[in-house]
Amino acid sequence: MSGLETHELRCFIVLSEELHFGRTGRRLYITQSRVSQLLAALERRIGVRLVERTSRRVSLTPFGERFLTELRPAYEHLESVVEAAREAARDAARDRTGTLRIGFQCAADGELTRAVAAFREAWPQTETQVTEVPLADPFGALRRGEVDAAVVLLPVEEPDLEVGPAFAAQQQSLAMCSAHPYSSLPSLPAAALPTARLISPAAPAPAYWRAARAPGGGDGPVASTVQEGLTLVGAGVGTMLLCRASAERYARDGVTFVPVDGLPPSSLALVWRRGASTPLIEAFATALTAPTRNLAAV
Repeated sequence: MSGLETHELRCFIVLSEELHFGRTGRRLYITQSRVSQLLAALERRIGVRLVERTSRRVSLTPFGERFLTELRPAYEHLESVVEAAREAARDAARDRTGTLRIGFQCAADGELTRAVAAFREAWPQTETQVTEVPLADPFGALRRGEVDAAVVLLPVEEPDLEVGPAFAAQQQSLAMCSAHPYSSLPSLPAAALPTARLISPAAPAPAYWRAARAPGGGDGPVASTVQEGLTLVGAGVGTMLLCRASAERYARDGVTFVPVDGLPPSSLALVWRRGASTPLIEAFATALTAPTRNLAAV
């Protein structure tokens, strides 16, 4: 009698109550032929007939009666154990206490705050802390354990970090002093960037990541933050790539933003330490990538 299947036992118990293959199938949401198959499989496992079936009636055999008497309390106990496990899982899901620390490398505007609000609505007992991540150190706070996950600019090619889906793709614009020769153009081809004296993020940002911020080789100064970079831009020291939405947000006197054609869009992703994903991180990733979210990348 080893290897008994619970769905076969359940079918036998319901059949013993209904004494009708059609009604048993309807209760179990299976076909009448499937009821017959399950019963036959159970009888083969046990090695004895449990049910007598004629054209007019269904009844249990004497061994079927005995088997039912011994089976029912054991099966009911199994069901209670399973239900207790389900309730424990539901309780664990409802217990959404804790703290989620999020770093961000984009403007903390209404879009980011709405994503945080959506997360907090779904996880009301979770405390959410939001911290800005410096332009020049996109991954340091993660590695030091200061944040649990961070919204950063792509690309991310760090073997110790996991990367969520990309989102908030935005056309890139070139920030320049309003007196710059390119400032009067409606748009700028990417081929012109090597002559634009691009400002690059400072170390410790990885070389590949800095190169993505200054494609074609930045020959301008370095900056540790966006505000520091824009200060250099306003002083006419160099130019700086920002996404279209961030360009609109950081608009200021003396600085002009010109769209750049031919560059890949600037995109964001939520990243976290490899092997350290949690339900909180997964839920926040969902809030960020929902269709109504549109975080502006730097």
